[in-house]
Amino acid sequence: MAKANIGRRTLVYWDGDWHEDQPTMLGLRSHAVWMSSVVFDAARVFDGVAPDLDRHCTRLNQSAHIMGLSPTLGDGEIEQICRDGIAKFSKDIPLYICPMYFAEDGFIMPDPESTRFALSIHESPLPQPDGFSAGLTRYRRPARDAAPTDAKASCLYPNVARGMRDAKARGFDFAVVEDPVGNVAEFSFTNLFMAKSGVVHTPAINGTFLNGLTRQRVIQLLRDDGVEVIERAIQFSELLDADELFATGNYSKVMPCTRIEDRTLPQGPFYKKARALYFAFAREHG
Repeated sequence: MAKANIGRRTLVYWDGDWHEDQPTMLGLRSHAVWMSSVVFDAARVFDGVAPDLDRHCTRLNQSAHIMGLSPTLGDGEIEQICRDGIAKFSKDIPLYICPMYFAEDGFIMPDPESTRFALSIHESPLPQPDGFSAGLTRYRRPARDAAPTDAKASCLYPNVARGMRDAKARGFDFAVVEDPVGNVAEFSFTNLFMAKSGVVHTPAINGTFLNGLTRQRVIQLLRDDGVEVIERAIQFSELLDADELFATGNYSKVMPCTRIEDRTLPQGPFYKKARALYFAFAREHG
């Protein structure tokens, strides 16, 4: 997948002002640098809409509390800053929006009173839905009592990265990641869906991976359209026998998995329905 933001316009909101170039925010002794007290969220703009932007802003504040940070803005205030930034770009340009909090001070535990807010918006085309390959990685998601798994926290992503490296070394685009007890959790950083015999299945939320906002939206849209969606424990062996697999996530929205290990898969009818329903919802309600 191409690097999405190199050479494309970026705006940064910091200390009440918008900047075309990223201002200096952190130093070596900043708690966020050496103790990873950073949370973020991510939203998308395309075709002039920003689906579920309010929910992304709400989740950012929830993540901050989980990480021991003290949010400095309300959900609606963050959303308004996002929309002010969106208005600075042409409506036909797809964007990636990333609000975040981090701590400046503290030792081991962050000092919540030192929490700072920043936001970046950059031009970022939606990936083409050509499909991706996936293979099982030996690296698993952490248990909820071993890491802040309920937060969208930057400290979780090095584990995501090593799983991806492991999968890429075997020739795959992304990894299939299991939870601590060996059930399927997700693709590397997207939620996983499997279709079999006319039913859609997805791993049940068990505290080891995020219940993605796009995941939640797609489940509801499919159910409203009459599709049976079952949330349950899934074994990796079931993926190898699936009729189709697809992923949901903020960056790409809804994408097909076209190869699992050495088996080729079609872009099936449930994937196509999920993608069509999601983009129809986004354009109507975003």
